[in-house]
Amino acid sequence: MNYAEIKEYDIANGPGVRLSLFVSGCTHRCEGCFNEITWDFNYGAPFTKDTEDEILSLLKDVSYRGLTLLGGEPMEPGNQRALLPFLRRYKKVFPDKDLWCFTGYLMDRDLLEWIPADPDAIAHADEQRLPLHTVAIPETLELLRLIDVLVDGEYMASKKDITLLYKGSSNQRTIDVQKSLAAGRIVQWDPSGVSMSKTAHL
Repeated sequence: MNYAEIKEYDIANGPGVRLSLFVSGCTHRCEGCFNEITWDFNYGAPFTKDTEDEILSLLKDVSYRGLTLLGGEPMEPGNQRALLPFLRRYKKVFPDKDLWCFTGYLMDRDLLEWIPADPDAIAHADEQRLPLHTVAIPETLELLRLIDVLVDGEYMASKKDITLLYKGSSNQRTIDVQKSLAAGRIVQWDPSGVSMSKTAHL
């Protein structure tokens, strides 16, 4: 996996002061995307152990509330595989900091449909760039269990709304992932601390 940018002291992509990792590679290609350059899987620099160490070192700053993953698309299959070992480390080192992730995929319609997986099918899909709904990804469930809040859904220019908190278009959802997994339905994250349930079942 390549990454495009490590943004320090970010206050736009989640609550509080955050460190944001912009990964490279995205197949959504949303019209009006603010970060079109990151569609290319080869853009930027390789995400290495040194990169992981740098991020974890930066996050020692007590002003950081947590880490945010953006892109590009963190939930592309190859990116999931690259991110999972790092996110295990992050959660072990910083159990009190949260993890936000922005994805164009829907948690219930897409991500949870990829569990469990046929490794051969995944490899074939990566090679052929097949639609991701045709395969399942073994890392997905563990990744979801590490993510606190998921902002899901493709950006839709026709539904752009600059009044929304931490998202660009009204079709996107801000999901409390752990409460959703426990409840078996989408539970939206509520900034006041009171989660609100929706009727969509997982």
